[in-house]
Amino acid sequence: MTYTSPRHPQLFYTTAPMPCPYLAGRMERKVVTEIGGPDAVPFHNRLSRAGFRRSHTIAYAPVCAGCTACTPIRVPVTRFTPGRTQLRALRRNAGLRAQRIPPAATPEQFSLFSAYQSTRHEGGDMASMTFPDYRAMVEDTPIETFMIEFRDGDGRLTCVALVDQLDDGLSAVYDFYDPALQQRSLGTFAVMHLIEYTRTLGLPHLYLGYWISESRKMAYKARFRPAQIMTRGVWHDLDLAQYQSHESAFLPDGLFRPVE
Repeated sequence: MTYTSPRHPQLFYTTAPMPCPYLAGRMERKVVTEIGGPDAVPFHNRLSRAGFRRSHTIAYAPVCAGCTACTPIRVPVTRFTPGRTQLRALRRNAGLRAQRIPPAATPEQFSLFSAYQSTRHEGGDMASMTFPDYRAMVEDTPIETFMIEFRDGDGRLTCVALVDQLDDGLSAVYDFYDPALQQRSLGTFAVMHLIEYTRTLGLPHLYLGYWISESRKMAYKARFRPAQIMTRGVWHDLDLAQYQSHESAFLPDGLFRPVE
């Protein structure tokens, strides 16, 4: 597959099969391409609308043989209506202060990130990340990327969101929070904040990555309704009946996890 720009051809590569991190017993493959050069921003915008995700300077999309479980999902923010659980998350965290900052890794963030990984994703690939690994995840970006830090009244860092700026919205790359505050539904709160922030920017969509109805880690994303999913290259509203059929698999709270 080749994308031809006025400047140079863009090459896409397919990765070797690896065990799927979300569905046991399945193998994953991805199509990947480098994002860089003077066309990085418009190219990334086009890829995002086509269902790709970014990690560092690479854009990727799943191309798994015999499996289409990873479904791109986004929220049309002007139509979003919070449910009762989401409204409770807003009330529980009403005292938090959000600040947009440049994508620069700090030891404070990494301490929170490590605590989150060791508690919520023990044994996962990201649990062994060092500070240089974390810094690369945050700072290696060829496009406009920013972070949102959420702090309580005492200034203590409780939650962090890593976000990409798109021409038609925001893309939630990764969120993590203080695992000791799990009962406060900080994951839901972070998504709610990003939905409202996207709306205040006058942009139509918040991209949430991939929805996997069969995975407890990824099924929760359809809770932010109405949601739109991409199938056969076309964005359309997620059918309510389909949503209800998978509702039992949803987590009470959750955060974005990039596909490695």
